[in-house]
Amino acid sequence: MTLLRIAAEKCRFTPPRQVTDDTSVLTLKNLVLEPLIRWDDGVLRPALFGAWSHDGTARRWRFTIRPGARFHDGKPCVAEDVVHFIEQICNSLDMFGMKWAYSRYLAHARITAEASDVVAVENPTPFADILDIFTEFYICRLTPDGRPLLGTGPWRVLDHTPERDAVLERVADPRDRIAFTAIADADDRLLALREGHADAAMNLERMHAAPDFGADLAWGRALNTLSVMYYLNCAQGFFTSEAARRAVNMAVDSQAIIDGLFHGLGQRSATIVSPLHRGMKAAALSPIPFDPDGARRLLDGAAPSAPLVIRTPEHMPERAREISEQVAADLAAIGLPSRIEVQKDRPEFAREVGRKEMGDMAIFDSTPHSTYRVLNDKVSSAVKGIWWQGHDDTALEAMITEANHAVADEERETAYGRCLARLQANPPWLYLFHPIEVFAHRPGLTGITLDGKGVLGIA
Repeated sequence: MTLLRIAAEKCRFTPPRQVTDDTSVLTLKNLVLEPLIRWDDGVLRPALFGAWSHDGTARRWRFTIRPGARFHDGKPCVAEDVVHFIEQICNSLDMFGMKWAYSRYLAHARITAEASDVVAVENPTPFADILDIFTEFYICRLTPDGRPLLGTGPWRVLDHTPERDAVLERVADPRDRIAFTAIADADDRLLALREGHADAAMNLERMHAAPDFGADLAWGRALNTLSVMYYLNCAQGFFTSEAARRAVNMAVDSQAIIDGLFHGLGQRSATIVSPLHRGMKAAALSPIPFDPDGARRLLDGAAPSAPLVIRTPEHMPERAREISEQVAADLAAIGLPSRIEVQKDRPEFAREVGRKEMGDMAIFDSTPHSTYRVLNDKVSSAVKGIWWQGHDDTALEAMITEANHAVADEERETAYGRCLARLQANPPWLYLFHPIEVFAHRPGLTGITLDGKGVLGIA
């Protein structure tokens, strides 16, 4: 028997209707469950759906389940299972109990089981972005005792103690096993690896000091699609001004935040999404230059009538309060006074931002790896999604509509690229950075990778 021991921050299987972006949880899900379509750093690959096609207009899609797909209790996975699961997840909640937007994306779609192995999706308008959405759907059934552990993935759950550990065995060869152990502190995870209690350790970018990248271990890192950013209140106050929004993007030294608070493990943001998102290749953007003198000139003496209110939780994103303190200092340097309001209840902070109770600016993390989703949930004034904060740009809305209706991959890339370039020129957010995640394993191991969502892959 071969056993791979992994030290993870958490060890948890979330209920099928609860959505999460936690990288520890996603790693377990990717091994045991299976996405309908696999997202591979921006490339879409077969998963539970082994093939798909559309009618040429992207209004009608046919998705074929891969041959031999079975749940881990032996039940064949058929189209009716997928349709039922999609119906459930359209009413999904995030970790804070807030409803996700899947039901809105699919509001006009008719989803049916066309055959035992074929799911059909019909939409009144072209909908090529259905592929991006399906990468987030991990089909799951409950065990007889109600636990969300039955998937169709290459590994099945042999044993699991919630929040403590899990043992998986390979479906194709039960002699291969993986043991996950939850170790909350990143320094302790690295210690477990170095002392031989683990073979690999995740999320070492969260160590208190910078990882030493010592030669005694093999190290890996990957840019994450997550964006650490601030919503700017575009509906009222100082940031209704396009010049003010661009000025704060010039005034804040995001590289200093990366270097000073995150051991240099990050990449500056250029727009609303990461370099791994659709449209970024076509947009070919560089970050807005740090230029406090230029920011002062752009403001031309304009100032808020009262100190700007910067709202922040204490975590999610990591070190949110310290980031806010650095932002406040940079704004003060160009003549913009501010005060920081701290909300210690992170779920309530998210609900407040969703209710537009955000002060003048509120730190947040934007997690979707789909450009369509970020535009739909957070930016479009036509949609006015839960995270929209009043940004209204007529030229941008025409670009979003064009991108949403594009069908061919090249056409979609170009159309979304125009949206992203426009959002750099007329920013609704203060763009900061995308984290770089780090893992390590004992020398000699092969086939361990890390993708742009922070998911540890095991060949």
